[in-house]
Amino acid sequence: MIEARGLGHRYTKDTWVFRDVDVTAHEGRVLAVLGPNGRGKSTLLRALAGLLDPTEGTVTASAPVAYVPQSHSAAFAYPVADMVLMGRSRQLKAYAVPGRRDREQAARAMEQVGIVHMADRSYAELSGGEQQMVLIARALAAQCRVMVLDEPVSALDLRNQARVLTILQDLAAGGMGIALTTHHPDHALHLADDAVLVLGPDDVRTGPAAQLLDARALSELYGLPVTTARVDGPRGPRTVVVPDLGPGRDPSAAAPRIQQAGASPAAKETAA
Repeated sequence: MIEARGLGHRYTKDTWVFRDVDVTAHEGRVLAVLGPNGRGKSTLLRALAGLLDPTEGTVTASAPVAYVPQSHSAAFAYPVADMVLMGRSRQLKAYAVPGRRDREQAARAMEQVGIVHMADRSYAELSGGEQQMVLIARALAAQCRVMVLDEPVSALDLRNQARVLTILQDLAAGGMGIALTTHHPDHALHLADDAVLVLGPDDVRTGPAAQLLDARALSELYGLPVTTARVDGPRGPRTVVVPDLGPGRDPSAAAPRIQQAGASPAAKETAA
């Protein structure tokens, strides 16, 4: 659905972000782009979405693409329902206004993401995580066949991370092409069919996620020891990534004494 060949981009004459990248986002598959901060993941994603003209190479999209940025600020304090309804703009003719069908599709998108209760709230007053959910709903309302998302769960709590990842998995199962950046190798291992590892301007690796995202490659990617392990989750075994965070707290150390609020001086003395 999106095919990039010989892709390269630079912001200055002598400094390339990446070069000679071949990558494809397929129908019904999830493509995850991983790499340290500042290595060009978002730049690559914007090129795949058609929002950035690469310095060299070509990007071809065979279907309409919806883009969800990592962060976004609206010029006006639109209600959430109107922000989601904006996703229908590509379906409208010039100067046309959204009709009943458009509003129904926007309502379905809000329901799918779980933000119906926010419909009348001001988008500008939402938290970053809530705004991210609205942007995903807006992309769903557009009914594109490819969705490109930059760090879609970076600002979300654990529950909403799981919700969004499940939605993306379901969309791919229904035939949509998904491309996303993530700082969570666990998410990529759980969700992605294909992966891109951006190690440096001249070292961008692509391939099946299950083969590419092993402990050796992830250790090299992030510059610290990483191990992978299989754990039993509520829905069956999963592979998780365990980075070396250094020595942790000693669990045998004595826990701090907790003072109960409102205890009397006598009780405090007895506790002591």
